[in-house]
Amino acid sequence: MSNKPTQPALSARIQGMPRSNIHLMSALAQQVDDPVSLSWAKPASGTPAHINAAAIEAINAGHCSGYSPGLGLPALREAICAKLKRDNGITADPTEILVTVGAIEGITAALAAVIDPGDEVILPSPNYSTHTEQVRLFSGQPVWVPCIEDESFRLDLDALSRSITGRTRAILFSTPVNPTGAVFSEADLRAVGDLALKHNLVVLIDEAYEYITFDGHRHFSLGSVDAYRDHVISIFTLTKTYAMTGWRLGYLHAPARLIPEINKAHNCNAICAPVVSQYAGLAAINGPQDCVGEFNAKYAAALDKVCGRLDALGDYFAYQRTQGSYCIFPRVLHPAGADSLAFCQRMLAEARVSTTPGCGFGTGGEQHLRITFCCALSDIDRAFDRIEPWIREL
Repeated sequence: MSNKPTQPALSARIQGMPRSNIHLMSALAQQVDDPVSLSWAKPASGTPAHINAAAIEAINAGHCSGYSPGLGLPALREAICAKLKRDNGITADPTEILVTVGAIEGITAALAAVIDPGDEVILPSPNYSTHTEQVRLFSGQPVWVPCIEDESFRLDLDALSRSITGRTRAILFSTPVNPTGAVFSEADLRAVGDLALKHNLVVLIDEAYEYITFDGHRHFSLGSVDAYRDHVISIFTLTKTYAMTGWRLGYLHAPARLIPEINKAHNCNAICAPVVSQYAGLAAINGPQDCVGEFNAKYAAALDKVCGRLDALGDYFAYQRTQGSYCIFPRVLHPAGADSLAFCQRMLAEARVSTTPGCGFGTGGEQHLRITFCCALSDIDRAFDRIEPWIREL
């Protein structure tokens, strides 16, 4: 009889799930002396003071020691309805709102409510890597539909339509898009809505970067169109808008009939969003909005800086200028970029600059890398001052 120790078996689903390249590069960067990170979508700006103050006040008043209602604080849900009407054109009732632990938990709970094992979920790609793994977490089947890179990663509506089968249950994407920086047009989004009506699909839209747009591009919320409301779940977060990544606070809007079903999964995942974060979120939505414009002005300057530095390396990178979000997704023209993971790891080890390999962002991602520009302008210059001589010597 063998004395070899045994270990409990792990889920095949989880064992088959790749590690996030974003987290991988961040972990590898910790092993490098004085790295510059362009891989982590964490704003360098701190959370505005009035939001912090509201959280402290709620703590001191004893409001944060217990659970909130699972759907979220009533006052916060009312404030979200007012915000959706004002900024997104969505007429919402609190019965259609669920406060979540960031957008990611909201998407997870929504997918749990609308797909079964084997159902297909269409992902216009390149797409946010976590969306793919969320589909797989519920034994769904991701179906990638490449976007049109030469047209600023525009939706390919013909290809999307052709990808729909009898097993298709949902379409999931972000706009503005992480990682490509595309902002899908109102016309193209309405075409997606028409496909959802025709084929009885659910459209889940991650609208995390709704306020961060450039060069006249504007975000459009498909959930604002009455004809599509029964087929659209709109997921939002306060983390990007107000530099609140660590607060883990988001919310979703869905038809009232779906909210109790989504809340079942939300209850299993979280019970409720962090109560202190909900009070902070209430102050963010109801408070002065000057910070939003100030943040966006910084991002616009950072985008110009990144594009200027990429232009100087036109023999090595080709890019589509970001329309929204604080991500850009250049194609690596150097032969070494054919394997984006190896390229990014080598650049980190040799040039001490961390970016995210495009291979993790679905079809069309390979040969690209994701650069985030929510950092200080000086960090962008430091990074490219290292990248430029390094890539010229490859």
